[in-house]
Amino acid sequence: MQGLPYAANAAIVSDTVSGMHDDPDISWYPIPDDEDLPDDLGKLFGKARQNLGFVPNVFRAFAYRPDRMRAWFSHFKQLHVPTANLSAADREMIAVVVSMANGCLYCLVAHGQALREALADPVLADRITLDWRRAGLDERRTAICEYVETITKSPVSTSRDDIDRLMALGLTQEEVWDVAEIAAMYNFTNRLAMATGQIPNREYHALNR
Repeated sequence: MQGLPYAANAAIVSDTVSGMHDDPDISWYPIPDDEDLPDDLGKLFGKARQNLGFVPNVFRAFAYRPDRMRAWFSHFKQLHVPTANLSAADREMIAVVVSMANGCLYCLVAHGQALREALADPVLADRITLDWRRAGLDERRTAICEYVETITKSPVSTSRDDIDRLMALGLTQEEVWDVAEIAAMYNFTNRLAMATGQIPNREYHALNR
């Protein structure tokens, strides 16, 4: 499926998984019916169906608290805007490194797929997701992964030296801030996804293979 437009890729996967049983619970909290969604969230769900072929379960789960969902999604979108030295793939790489450190099923599956798409290299993406240390990363990406893993596991161990190291490897000061903020955002998202029992959409598993 590599190289297909995303919508076509998703359509094929949707046909592939249509015979699979649905997961009984995508969250431990109530899931609003589509007809009960606020207008703006209803439009967001419709756009997701158009672009992806399905509505991510995280949207359905977070819609239980619509105002919080809006704030989270706005922050998420800002942090995934690529810059000159921190690409879309780099940003998804941060998501999976943090999620693996936390053991977050939802984000590992969803952002593992997003990383496969961003890199256009499913093997490298899976290696980064499962064990970034053995993925053959260059010095810049290795330093990013080390930094976000430290932020996740031992934030008290971070120092100005981490910032200096990443800047010496080509990131701007603002991009180093983004690395830290993306890591922090995914630590929040991981914990909320796990605490609410979220299950990833089955479609993610087969996309961009």
